[in-house]
Amino acid sequence: MNNPVIAIDGPSASGKGTVASRVAAVLGWAYLDSGALYRLTALYAEQQGVAWGDEAQVAALAQALPVRFADGEIYLHNAAVGAAIRAEHIGMGASQVAALPQVRAALLQRQRDFAAHSPLVADGRDMASVVFPDAVLKIFLTASAQVRAQRRALQLNLPLEGAAFEQILHDIEARDAADRNRAVAPLQQAADAVLLDTSDLNIEQAVKKVIDCYRQIEN
Repeated sequence: MNNPVIAIDGPSASGKGTVASRVAAVLGWAYLDSGALYRLTALYAEQQGVAWGDEAQVAALAQALPVRFADGEIYLHNAAVGAAIRAEHIGMGASQVAALPQVRAALLQRQRDFAAHSPLVADGRDMASVVFPDAVLKIFLTASAQVRAQRRALQLNLPLEGAAFEQILHDIEARDAADRNRAVAPLQQAADAVLLDTSDLNIEQAVKKVIDCYRQIEN
């Protein structure tokens, strides 16, 4: 891998996708939302009537995933699915298929290929530990579960209390547990990653901190 990579890992709803995409825009680098590949795999399996726990069949779908990223949208079989893959149940499905070794193997090289032609900012759960272990900068971006639930509720225009909010919080905590405890490539902070807690930061502040970390390395 000749091009530099900034790897940003973190739990669900930590804001890593927004931060990573903005860092990429500032630097003029390519951006990889690795979580989208797992969400796409879960959505594709659902569309094909394949159970998320059927490792062999889900891995086969991941290997031939008909995905295309263009003009800020994600296409599956030429149908725009950017909104569909953000559904909460697809997020849970993504965690389930991401725990399958054959699925992770099928998507590993596809992810690495994104760095073949351009410097890259990649976000996910194992970017620093597995996919890009030689990344020039590794960030573990997190926030408290309560703050992450509040951010997700605001995205969905839901109140920050009540049954709907409690369900969001429950789903985030359940996904955290699934991601941390899976046997293959669990969510964890790489030993050489910078911990960035954004509980008290806005997006602009978080982006600046990542850029500052990179400039220190660059210089």
